[in-house]
Amino acid sequence: MANRYKYVTVSKLSSGKRIYNTTLYPKIPLSNDDLYILCNSTDRYDKLAQVYYNDPQLWWIISTANDASSNDSLFPPTGSYVRIPQNYLGPLREYIRLNDTSPTMVDNNNDNSTSPSAGSGY
Repeated sequence: MANRYKYVTVSKLSSGKRIYNTTLYPKIPLSNDDLYILCNSTDRYDKLAQVYYNDPQLWWIISTANDASSNDSLFPPTGSYVRIPQNYLGPLREYIRLNDTSPTMVDNNNDNSTSPSAGSGY
């Protein structure tokens, strides 16, 4: 199960409260492989992600792909067609690239920079 907050930095306020910094979401291009489903009143993005990706935490991919005007809602509009991108790993990799603030390590032998999360399997 992918934790989408794993790559988002956290700031600490003077009060001691921790807050997540702004999360950046990738653009998800149209593909001939995309599925389109007609939503009913019981559909939710997390349930759709569970069915199509086997991971409810990837709900944001479906929401973002459909330009959901309110990303704080898990409910797609009833009676609307929702696009389900079949290539969800590409957007997941791009999400990690946009939000991963891990320090960059430099290999002094060949001066190539590498991220500690390179090759993480995503």
